[in-house]
Amino acid sequence: TSRGNSSHALAAFLLAGIPGMASFHRWVFIPFGLMYLIAVLGNSTILQVVRVHRRLHKPMYYFLSMLATTDLGLTLSTLPTMLHIFWFSAREISFPACLTQMFCIHACSFMESSVLLAMAFDRYLAVCCPLRNSSILTGARIAKIGLGIVCRCTLTQLPLICLLTRLPFCRSHVLSHPYCLHQDMIRLACTDATLNSLYSLTLVLIVILDSVLIALSYTMIIRTVLGITSREEQAKALNTCVAHFCAVLVFYIPFAGLSIIHQYGKNVAPISHAVMANVYLFVPPVLNPILYSMKSKDVRKGFRELLCQRVAWPGHGWSH
Repeated sequence: TSRGNSSHALAAFLLAGIPGMASFHRWVFIPFGLMYLIAVLGNSTILQVVRVHRRLHKPMYYFLSMLATTDLGLTLSTLPTMLHIFWFSAREISFPACLTQMFCIHACSFMESSVLLAMAFDRYLAVCCPLRNSSILTGARIAKIGLGIVCRCTLTQLPLICLLTRLPFCRSHVLSHPYCLHQDMIRLACTDATLNSLYSLTLVLIVILDSVLIALSYTMIIRTVLGITSREEQAKALNTCVAHFCAVLVFYIPFAGLSIIHQYGKNVAPISHAVMANVYLFVPPVLNPILYSMKSKDVRKGFRELLCQRVAWPGHGWSH
């Protein structure tokens, strides 16, 4: 037993690239590199636009900043190992580094679900209680919600680390992805990992509960909108929710697909696991800034002003 328990301390996992495409990894990294660039630039721009423009200092945009921060965290969590695998063909990762990456990925993913739920509450107040929205979601309350989300995500993910450090890894150390995921790691344990699987399932159920509460908020929003007599006002109310609703679909559909494949897809081709995991991790950070830039006039206007300021900066003295 002591040998098994000590094995994880010396273990180095081997990360995997895209199955069947090992000889083209550098070419494969080009689209991934482009997605990283879009995600980092897009989410950083959202944060900068909200920070600079005072008219965006509203609950909706504070929550959007939280979403952008989470997406940045998710993107930067996978970048080091993706770069090592696809560009330098360096597959080895130590057990502590793998644990750290796994914690960051799962915590950011869990945080995304929590932020989307908070945004759904904001959209519910904006449509169903427009006169009370600003008085309920004050700056102090939004800060408390943000702190609560961080605590929720950190404290619920810490047991994953504790449970994994108890497992001996004396089988093959080859993972299925270019980054460390909990479901992938427990598959390699050479002892019973039922407790890990049950706790992982509990976290999945919490995310599902978030999605149910979001669906409930949209049910109430639609009921309120249907009670509005003016078609123009109906369209205006719904339009404020479109970007958030798309962000919800972009996150929860790949999440459901990945969960189903990990649970029931033992006989599915390895490429399916790789594709679904990459869609789950890369699509939300790439698409969310685009969705909000397309659907929010204030964000677009703020982006244009920020761009004009950057372009005009070298000739700043001309305006005097």
